Amino acid sequence: MEGVDPISALPDEIKISVLSQLDVKYAIRTLVLSHSWRHLWTHLPCLRLGYLQDQLGVVGANVSSYWIQRVHHVVSSLRGPLVHFELVHRFLSNQTPLIQRLLDLLLQKGGVQTLHLEFFYHPLQVHLPPFHSLKVLQLYQCHVLLPTGFHGFNSLTTLELEQVEISNDHLHFLIHTSNNLTTFSGTQFVRNQSPLSVNFSSPLLRYLKFEIDHSIENVLVISAPCLEQVEIINYNQDRTDPSSKKLSLVALGLLISVATVSSLNLRCNILRRMCDAFFWLLRSMPFLEELNLTHGDYEVSDQINRVVILMEELLGKKRDGISCLNQTLKSVIIRTFLEAISC
Repeated sequence: MEGVDPISALPDEIKISVLSQLDVKYAIRTLVLSHSWRHLWTHLPCLRLGYLQDQLGVVGANVSSYWIQRVHHVVSSLRGPLVHFELVHRFLSNQTPLIQRLLDLLLQKGGVQTLHLEFFYHPLQVHLPPFHSLKVLQLYQCHVLLPTGFHGFNSLTTLELEQVEISNDHLHFLIHTSNNLTTFSGTQFVRNQSPLSVNFSSPLLRYLKFEIDHSIENVLVISAPCLEQVEIINYNQDRTDPSSKKLSLVALGLLISVATVSSLNLRCNILRRMCDAFFWLLRSMPFLEELNLTHGDYEVSDQINRVVILMEELLGKKRDGISCLNQTLKSVIIRTFLEAISC
């Protein structure tokens, strides 16, 4: 029809979907196109703001308080549910109250299902509001506190924590009140006054990634009947460090507690101290199909040769009359920083 803009004639749902693919500042600018576009941006279901996107015109290394207030204004102007919120940037410690007010505003808006916060260079203290619809929580470089009377995220399925400072009690409570948790990733925890001791009793957990370092006292899987894939990271094993053996024992303890998984990814130096124990454990993993072992050490040529021999035995028909894992184990990759060996 002559004189009719075909794009403006599209249903609002399609136009909002198109706006969701744009940077926020460009989506907001569409309000000048016509009367029918004036309020469309206020129905955006996703906001991704911060360093990489620079979506609201961030200038300089640190975000100004004025920029945070602009984010407040944008969130306050939204009329529909905000499903996904992502904030990544370098904030100053004195801006913590502004960030907390923003999180409280998100709680008032309701409907948040994915929350991604990353505060690099200056980790900020965050009191997590009780988002009732939250399904994915990704926190990077934060000091996390749970509010008084917190009852957990009943809908949470994915929890990712990296360079996070959190007390043992709060981490334990966060994990054990998330009954629908299917994915957990915890790496580079910031050491608190006491090391973390973590255990999982998660009926729906399928994927677990955990880094074991000096911030970790112990980590075990007590009950996770659906667990399929496990990734364990531990490169901090200085030969002169007396605690390196303890870290190896923690890693081995976690391995023992996940003996029924089908996929195992190890990025650690466990071969240095516990090669025999490790391969004895592999023979006790009846459902293991994929093994990826990355050894973070340049001085492992002799050990790697030994590993290849052990792997050949492991995949062989029999060893000393005992059946090996050839019935299930289909893929084995062993890597160092210099080479990769497939068996």
